[in-house]
Amino acid sequence: MSSVPPMKRILVVEYSQTGQLTAVLDALLAPLLEPGSGCLVHREKLRPIPPYPFPWPFWQFLDAFPETVAGVPPPLAPLAVDPGAAFDLVVVGYPVWFLSPPPPVTAFLHGDAGRALVRGRPVVTVTACRNMWLMAQEEMKRLLREAGAHHCDHVAVVDQGNAFATFITTPRWLLSGRRNAFWGLPPAGVAAGEIRACRRFGLALAEALRGDEEKRGAPLLRGLGASPVDPRLIASETIGRRSFRVWARILRRAGPPGAPLRRVFLAFYLVFLLCVIITVVPLSILLKAALRPLLRRKLDTLQAAFEQPSGADRSRLARFQ
Repeated sequence: MSSVPPMKRILVVEYSQTGQLTAVLDALLAPLLEPGSGCLVHREKLRPIPPYPFPWPFWQFLDAFPETVAGVPPPLAPLAVDPGAAFDLVVVGYPVWFLSPPPPVTAFLHGDAGRALVRGRPVVTVTACRNMWLMAQEEMKRLLREAGAHHCDHVAVVDQGNAFATFITTPRWLLSGRRNAFWGLPPAGVAAGEIRACRRFGLALAEALRGDEEKRGAPLLRGLGASPVDPRLIASETIGRRSFRVWARILRRAGPPGAPLRRVFLAFYLVFLLCVIITVVPLSILLKAALRPLLRRKLDTLQAAFEQPSGADRSRLARFQ
């Protein structure tokens, strides 16, 4: 008699305000939910207390900046999953807030229950965002490392609009809830085709799990174009993250969320940020373009490092269409 292999248990931890990240995970997980996949999937949606609003009121959106960047975890509603449960694979899905992981995901990885669930487990991270995810993912790597997890793969799905367009369409979506095309600008968010294409990652994971590859410590999603890095954004993200940390400290010293003095400092910060975007960012782009031939080797090294562990090559795409 042939023995039936045990079902693979997959925990999916996610936080999505707009629903975009949920749609990405729906597409990715679809092959793992099909009959005969050999997988049991538990999806755990993080619930901060109180919940963050969507759409955001303008000042409340800005007021979330200091704690997000500082990594201050908010209270979470109790998890539905048993913290002592054992899983073969953990998937953590998150959007990017202010070049950082969102507070509910930070809270999960700071908490005893979250750490117990990822400790010693292979973890795949998945992000859907505007275009700048490098610094948030570096923070996620640190949090997972401190929790004792093995980070085996990362999937980054980004808005296909250009930087100018998304600078307008993304805030409009967050503050009004409207993501439609307008004034000749494209719809906000990740294109529907890009979301559907995330199915390839689920197909690859299903095959890898059938072969017990998650136990070997190697990436499971190489060759699928999982995390391509735009080298033009590396310097902007690095500088932006440092600036955000300085301002986060200043704003938190001005008082707790909602404090009148903090709102005054937030207004100063908003003016500062707009001035930087209008003046410093265009100049830095021109400077980077001029210096790129001299810095090509260093940029290539940084790009390759940020693309780890899954990489950007697409050599296996045809296999998982």
